Amino acid sequence: MKHYKKILLAVTASLMMASCADNDIFDYQVDRPGSLDVWEYLNQYDALKTYVNRSENPDFKLGAGASLSDYISRGVGYRLLNANFDEITMGWEMKHGAIVQGDGSLALDNMKKLLQIAKESGMSVYGHTLCWHANQNASYLNGLIAPIKGEPRWDVIMEQNFETDDESNYQYNNNAIMSFTADGEGAYGTGRALKITNSENRPNDWDCQLYLKFSPKTVAGDIYELSMDVRADAPATFSDQAQREPMQYKHWVFFGPVSATTQWQTITRQVTISQDQAECGAIAFNLGLTGTNYYFDNITLKKYDDGTGGGSSLDPSIINNGDFEAGSIDGWGCWGSSSPTIAVSAAGEGNGDTGYALVITNPTAVQGWQAQTAYDFATPLTKDSDYKLKFNVKGTVAASITAGIQSTSNYSANSFGPFNITTDWTEVELETTITESDRNRFLLDIGTYVGSIYIDNISLCRVNPEGGNERPDEEKRELIDKALETFIAGMMEACVGSVKAWDVVNEPMDDWPDPSKLKTGIGKDNLSADEFYWQDYLGEYYAARAIELARHYHEKSGGNPNELILFINDYGLESPDQRKCNGLIAYIDKIEKDKGVKVDGIGTQMHVTCNETSMQGIRDMFTNMAATGKLVKVSELDMGYRIPGTTENVKTSDLTREQAEEMGVFYEEIVKAYFELIPANQRYGITHWSPLDSPESSSWRGGEPIGLWTLGYNRKPAYGGFANGLAGKTIATDTSK
Repeated sequence: MKHYKKILLAVTASLMMASCADNDIFDYQVDRPGSLDVWEYLNQYDALKTYVNRSENPDFKLGAGASLSDYISRGVGYRLLNANFDEITMGWEMKHGAIVQGDGSLALDNMKKLLQIAKESGMSVYGHTLCWHANQNASYLNGLIAPIKGEPRWDVIMEQNFETDDESNYQYNNNAIMSFTADGEGAYGTGRALKITNSENRPNDWDCQLYLKFSPKTVAGDIYELSMDVRADAPATFSDQAQREPMQYKHWVFFGPVSATTQWQTITRQVTISQDQAECGAIAFNLGLTGTNYYFDNITLKKYDDGTGGGSSLDPSIINNGDFEAGSIDGWGCWGSSSPTIAVSAAGEGNGDTGYALVITNPTAVQGWQAQTAYDFATPLTKDSDYKLKFNVKGTVAASITAGIQSTSNYSANSFGPFNITTDWTEVELETTITESDRNRFLLDIGTYVGSIYIDNISLCRVNPEGGNERPDEEKRELIDKALETFIAGMMEACVGSVKAWDVVNEPMDDWPDPSKLKTGIGKDNLSADEFYWQDYLGEYYAARAIELARHYHEKSGGNPNELILFINDYGLESPDQRKCNGLIAYIDKIEKDKGVKVDGIGTQMHVTCNETSMQGIRDMFTNMAATGKLVKVSELDMGYRIPGTTENVKTSDLTREQAEEMGVFYEEIVKAYFELIPANQRYGITHWSPLDSPESSSWRGGEPIGLWTLGYNRKPAYGGFANGLAGKTIATDTSK
């Protein structure tokens, strides 16, 4: 068999392509073919878009994936796209990662230039995409919700202006007679002040004392500042003391002596707490040496926070699949003399009676350590670090068990201590400090428990003292919602009048084990640098929120609300079991009913493989989509080839003539099925994602024959098959065989 290397209609330039998974631009070097006698029949074909029956499909868009830089350069790729397609979709340049800069600003100039050139060329531009989990500026988004690093500040820990009779933060001894001034006789003629009368000159200054109380107690090295307004009826100097509690002396000085005059003055003092002053919660003012009336007002005690001690954050959990929604117990084990068992619960038995949980069953009582459940870590925990354990738990009976972190080398452990299990779901939080460098196993001692224990949403996180204060979930939601709003508002304003159809949400559905559920980043290790899951912060109705924002800002920017077409797009919908397709349809139905939004259409990517992708699955998908009454768009169609019984796709250099022709036949079947099964008023269009074959260096199906043209712009049997499908008939046949 001849290898597929002889190609037609050679041109000299290269089309630079980007896919949904390929952000790079590639330069192609292509040799001129050695022969032009293969597939001569393809010369009989006209431009692809001429085969669309416009009378039956007046709004149908034949689209192609493109790169912004190639299109605006107006080279051969630009001419190929304009000649063959109605619409282009940017593979990268209209996504969040390309538009949103490190400071959150939007870089829109290149996109606006593209829209202008496309308008001049009569080319429609499809918007791809407003809300996705990939190709995002994830570093910016994660930075918005990162733990709050402390800023240097003064924290008020005690304050008193004596305008009420509340004495909770001050008191006095028996020789101090307490009263208040009249209103208007407070500091500088405002409000009232505290009046302490010492009726005589006493032998010791501590014989008459006023105490200020505060919490928490002092720590050596902390910095405190005292500010207060003070005067006396006769000039007097008084000292202070550091006390553990009022009347519990600790040290002879706190801030130092104060000289009061007969006029109001504001005294401000600072001190760095010494070891002698540590563990104190009161300041005593020693008023005994001078018999007079003392007046105090507007007392404030502050503690300095340099920002490093304002709180800690939690590192990501080191327990994978802690919600057990993957339906797996990978990493978990169970053993013991009582023959305990471990499994994933039935659906609906997780926390809150939804989802899944881990079920541990111990049939008979033994010593606690004689029956155990464990989870091993690939890397030991960090010595001298604190770890926080959090989970939901219930049992068939109420009892108590213990948890710990063990070293499998010698079975020593750091214990979290016991926790209670009730017959209702409860949340447990425990913490321990790791004292050895080889702690590598989480362990539950279950021997004393007889029955079944249900555990869900379990996480084990290192407490990061450098992390700052974790933001509340609601604050995170508000920040992420605002970021989504800013992006969508900017895109709709920049594209109004030019882009009328959008993938408003891309790839919402999960892949495994249940493709009818939404994707999530929770529990996933090593997220890519561009991954960010909006749904984890905005909730399951995140798509409804994106739709609301798109429609609002399209109209606010002057767009005609009746012209805006919003799609939800996903891949793998052609799977024979149809769970993902039906799950997406159900999700769209849910957000429309619950939130009152409208989804105009469903996009199916269709990155298919000849000899692997099921034609029946494709037909079932089109049938299910047609039943929704919504527009249907094939959004990213391309095709690889796999020899039956193998696991790797064939590279372009190895593709035979017969295999290339098989791909053309499969294209024809797919396109014909679309026109057969999708009613005319629901046909938005078909977009071919990669008009040219993929170069070896591409991260998207690298080196595979996925195009309708070769890298040298030569038509392939795929082109003929695609054209036949659009026309609904065979345009030309190969007579060279």
